[in-house]
Amino acid sequence: MTDSAPAALRIGYVPGVTVAKWARVWAERFPDVPLDLIAVPQAQQRDVLAQGRVDMCFVRLPIDRAGLHAIPLYHEVAVAVVQKDHPIGLFDEVSLADLEGERMQDATDLDAVGDTVELVAAVGGAAVVPQSLARLHHRRDLIYRPLTDVDPTQVALSWPIEDAVELAEEFIGVVRGRTARSSRTAGERDRRGRQDSGARAEGVAAQRGRGRGDGGAKPAARRGGAAKPGRAGKAGGPRKRRGR
Repeated sequence: MTDSAPAALRIGYVPGVTVAKWARVWAERFPDVPLDLIAVPQAQQRDVLAQGRVDMCFVRLPIDRAGLHAIPLYHEVAVAVVQKDHPIGLFDEVSLADLEGERMQDATDLDAVGDTVELVAAVGGAAVVPQSLARLHHRRDLIYRPLTDVDPTQVALSWPIEDAVELAEEFIGVVRGRTARSSRTAGERDRRGRQDSGARAEGVAAQRGRGRGDGGAKPAARRGGAAKPGRAGKAGGPRKRRGR
């Protein structure tokens, strides 16, 4: 640690994200720098970073990444929340076709999922939400089942590109499960990689500038790229019936 290290590292997290396991590792590894864990409304996940109210934040993608780093961490399965005696309770997983004819409750506002869940309990219907939020607001009179044909949401760790805190690399190491030694090595390697990439980019730009000045042709654009990921399976596939 250096004299410029912050008194605390401020970590934001949106509803449904559990940070306790990372906080425990941080406390063991950096006992002199506490974590301030700050609950952040889903609707404000970008604002808290842009306004400097947190140093880093666990966010749900998509997010406007202008001026931000974002490391995708894991996917959240979408689930259907229904009353306990609903027929889909007989299965381990279902599709949207199994909810045909149901009154679908609006769950687009993830900050209000608790109210939506209460509405399902009171008047019926179904709500589609990330599984972590279904667990967070679980009730005994409700059940939820994974949906096979609804895209999952993705949780990422985000922080500003400019004015990033000194301990950002260390916290990334904790989240990614690195040991204390490998975290320091990887952090240094990442920093060197960014510096080397910048130097290579400047060298290429200068070389291209000289080539155009000498009447040389511009290099042809490189073709190809990453293949688009395919879908894991077709919607409405076979379901597993729950054992009795």
